[in-house]
Amino acid sequence: MIEYSKEVMKLGKLVFELLSEALGLNSNHLKDMDCTNSLLLLGHYYPPCPQPDLTLGLSKHSDNAFLALLLQDHIGGLQVLHDNYWVDVPPVPGALVINVGDLLQLITNDKFISVEHRVLANRTGPRISVACFFSSYLMSNPRVYGPIKELLSEKNPPKYSDTTIKEYAISKGSDGNSGLHHLKI
Repeated sequence: MIEYSKEVMKLGKLVFELLSEALGLNSNHLKDMDCTNSLLLLGHYYPPCPQPDLTLGLSKHSDNAFLALLLQDHIGGLQVLHDNYWVDVPPVPGALVINVGDLLQLITNDKFISVEHRVLANRTGPRISVACFFSSYLMSNPRVYGPIKELLSEKNPPKYSDTTIKEYAISKGSDGNSGLHHLKI
């Protein structure tokens, strides 16, 4: 796990460089905002479910993170909400799923949109996945985050008020809905 997390950190830093460039910013911009300072690695184990139509593996939510990198096994079950329809994300051997999180949506002022997703229970199994979150909400980080000033203009004013990661995590609640609506201006 230690070696895996080191490799995910390297990949995450590269992804943040590419995202910075996609925004028209210096390649280190998001790293300089401490988006890569903390990695939370979670292993998920979903046992086979005899009645999957009566339960969910994980209910609808978006991530309290800048980015999430997910390694899923061959079982599947991950779905994303697209145009009000749940769409399967079929596992691809050797591939990672990268989700934009709420914090990246906030600092990019909706240039990147976080994705609502869920996991379905299934009869086959067990389903195993490893999710790596780039966020520091479990560690003390007093930094205030808001829309990146270089992305704002008269035609693109800030859509969110500033917040700390801890304040954001508390505002999100446990209902699965994004906490961004609490920060909308």
